[in-house]
Amino acid sequence: MRNIGFFPEVVFSIGPIHVTSTVTTTWFVMTAITTICYFLTRNLSIKPSISQEFLEAVFESIEKTIKDVLPLNPWLVIPVLGTLWIFIGFSNLTGLLPGLKTPTADLNTTFAFAVISYSMTHVFGIATQGFKGYLLHYKEPTWILLPFRLIAEFTRTVALAVRLFGNMLSGEMIAVILLGVLGFLIPIPFDLLHIVIGLIQAYIFGVLTLVFIAEGIRMKP
Repeated sequence: MRNIGFFPEVVFSIGPIHVTSTVTTTWFVMTAITTICYFLTRNLSIKPSISQEFLEAVFESIEKTIKDVLPLNPWLVIPVLGTLWIFIGFSNLTGLLPGLKTPTADLNTTFAFAVISYSMTHVFGIATQGFKGYLLHYKEPTWILLPFRLIAEFTRTVALAVRLFGNMLSGEMIAVILLGVLGFLIPIPFDLLHIVIGLIQAYIFGVLTLVFIAEGIRMKP
């Protein structure tokens, strides 16, 4: 039976610091991605293998999506956004493995992703417009609205975190309920649905981050 990630368990402690199951699973995801990338990229050639063709297709999809939205060199964003997409996608699917919880069913994890998304808006906005030029956009149409704009940015970040968390947690809870009621009659179809939903949620999170970055870049003082 699946474990619900809403209440992460403490695996071990280092002094006052408690390392939870969410953290250890996240380490597992990082290790898995690093290992997979190593084996997929160590023998690249002009005549690509099936795995290389798959890797190139994923990269080209990421590059095209960014090109269609951002008015600048996509390579400025590909390393960050591509990593975010892949990392969230893998994290969303770890709940399918026996004994592992989905890290994104823990609000702490999704909030960390949302903070990264929020930060990238300002990083790329400042990089393309300069610090002063970027800050001046907050005065439009008037400085009176500055508090409301700051509140809107904060609530947008929280909403992004809660959205991913809610979708992944609900999937975990539905799985537990169905398996409890129907046993193992429907595990395979539901697992396939979980894969689709997990990948879609990762894509949506990345696209929203991309839109936020585009918004920051296009702001003019």
